[in-house]
This record gives sequence, C-alpha cells and structure tokens, in this order.
Amino acid sequence: MSAPDSIETLIDLMARLPGLGPRSARRAVLHLMAKRGMLLMPLAEAMAEVARTARDCLNCGNIGTADICPICADEARANGLLCVVEDVADLWAMERSGVFKGRYHVLGGTLSALDGVGPDDLRIPQLARRIEAEAISEIILALGATIDGQTTAHYIADQLEGRVALSSLAQGVPVGGELDYLDDGTITAALNARKRM
Repeated sequence: MSAPDSIETLIDLMARLPGLGPRSARRAVLHLMAKRGMLLMPLAEAMAEVARTARDCLNCGNIGTADICPICADEARANGLLCVVEDVADLWAMERSGVFKGRYHVLGGTLSALDGVGPDDLRIPQLARRIEAEAISEIILALGATIDGQTTAHYIADQLEGRVALSSLAQGVPVGGELDYLDDGTITAALNARKRM
C-alpha cells in the first residue's frame, strides 16, 4: 500500500536533503507523523518562519533575518581581518570555534571547471570591493583542502596580490577536509597557525 500523495511528496522532498535517501526520508517522515504534536507541527511552523524571514546578508553572504547580519553590524569586528569561506556552514563552523573575531566573506562555492563554476558565479568581485570599503588589512582564506578549494584560494591570491596581506589556514585541516566537519580544536589550531601566501 502506498502513502497518500501529500505524504509521498513530503518523503520525496526529505530525500533531497543531504544525508537522506528515500528509505531514510521515509523513516524520518513516519517518525514525524508518529510525533505530530511534539515534532511535526513545531517543525512545520519553524520551517514556515525561516522561509518567511531568512535572507542573505547583503555584505558578507551569511544567513540571518536582517539585510545586514549581526557579525557585519558589530563594530568591534571591524578590525581589518576578513575570513573568506566557501559557504555559510563553514562560517558557522568558524564561529563555533570562538577564535576568530573579525568579519567574514561567503563565496557561495568554489571554482570548478567540471561543474562550470567560474569567478563570476562566486562572490569574488564583492570581496575585492570590500578591501577598500572596510579597510581590510588581512584576508584569511579558510577554504577546504580540496582541489577546488585550493584552486579558488590561488585564484583569489592572484587577483588580490599586492592589495592586501593574504594568509590561509595551516595545520589541522586535513587534505580533502571540509571545515563544517572539523572539531573546534582543529579549527582553532588551523586559524592560529595560518601562513602567509
């Protein structure tokens, strides 16, 4: 027996989430339905609220509920340091470590010839504009140690050479590693041991 169309639609949508396939999505939906009052209804309300209020920060690309996120609005963080990350998950991972006290710039991905992602598809032009606008003295390239991450880091370094001091994360970030999956101690060690490019 198959589920009603609305439930099948929910299962199909859940199966598109990272880490969930069709079977995991079906189990998750059945669990949510079994706990309608405790889980399903609050989840639906929270998702509707996020869908209604969430927006990208016009300055850095972080996700929040205002046009300018709290990190960009915090004048204490206007210290000349700008940490460049691939996506919001990486920004949140850096923030979770509690070590970095500057501002961020979310690229929205990495350069990838295979996927057809070029410099104009990322927020690289906005990064270049922020150097003068915010008196940036150092850019920390906190990109993953993947081929695409390193290609992107080298491209940015070439574009900004001579305009600002550049550094990258050092020890602690494994080759092929992504920031969102690292523990706080590893991120702290990598940030503290960053090296000039």
